Amino acid sequence: MGRWVADAVRKIEADYQRSADTHLFKLTIPRLDGIDIYLKDESTHPTGSLKHRLARSLFLYALCNGKITETTTVIEASSGSTAVSEAYFAQMLGVPFTAVMPKTTAQRKIDMITLYNGQCHFVDSAPQMHDAAVRLAEETGGYFMDQFMYAERATDWRGNNNIAESIFSQMEREPFPIPHAIVMSAGTGGTSATLGRYIRFKGYATELTVVDPENSVFYDSYMTNDPTLTASCSSKIEGIGRPKVEQSFQPGVIDHMIKVPDAASVATILWLEKLIGRKAGPSTGTNLWGALQIAQSMVRDGKKGSIITVMCDSGERYLNTYYDPDWVSKTFGDLREHQEILNRWI
Repeated sequence: MGRWVADAVRKIEADYQRSADTHLFKLTIPRLDGIDIYLKDESTHPTGSLKHRLARSLFLYALCNGKITETTTVIEASSGSTAVSEAYFAQMLGVPFTAVMPKTTAQRKIDMITLYNGQCHFVDSAPQMHDAAVRLAEETGGYFMDQFMYAERATDWRGNNNIAESIFSQMEREPFPIPHAIVMSAGTGGTSATLGRYIRFKGYATELTVVDPENSVFYDSYMTNDPTLTASCSSKIEGIGRPKVEQSFQPGVIDHMIKVPDAASVATILWLEKLIGRKAGPSTGTNLWGALQIAQSMVRDGKKGSIITVMCDSGERYLNTYYDPDWVSKTFGDLREHQEILNRWI
């Protein structure tokens, strides 16, 4: 291994050592008795989202496979959070970074990428990102990080403080330490793959439920066992859902999938803000709506236990979109049906 690569790995590992693990906190939901719901708050990472873990793993994977040197331009196809985190690590290593993203990406994420000296290359829609990133890598002689291909293999699912190991460690002294279910949405599919593999590796009875927004093919692919499905439109829940089945999506480690209406995802983050006084990103709404559906089933069946889901990022990045009533009304329509369902829990 060259001196520059060894130094780059050391810098990334030092960042890991400096960063305390993210918090796991219990929600207080008055109508739930004997069922505890927890949020793993990934918004406290240095770059503000779950994708900090993925970006660190992807950089280490690329460095140790000889894909990045001190002169390599790193290119990624991302709607924002992964790009923000990769821009952070690229700046740390002193290599150029370009994110290929839809024009509709939240301005706050664009600002964060440029804060870390990253460049933004815009396309009209999510289905165009991959091919544009490939072309850009060819034109510049750069390296396409390709989170959708490498997310599930770059992360060490056996441990190394991955998100699964962290969750189970933090649950050890809780009333129901082995969760009945973990709920996770899919963007690349890398996190759900890590969770599912770790659960099986440890032999836990925990069920993994993956939630999917509208305009995404993961749910339909899982239900039909057809990995070739595609869609011509993009998910409206930024950061999750895909118009094709990505290589990192591993259906074999998933126990159940739930399709979540987009309006329900948005209604849930507004409901969560009233519950905890904090804003969460839209994918957190998808996750929590799914967790509440599982809780409802447990109540009906007379079961007790714990459910874990993830706060993927902060809602501060979405003040001009998902927290703007006019934008929400125009994009998703009336939320009242889902708000009424949520309000029954409190």
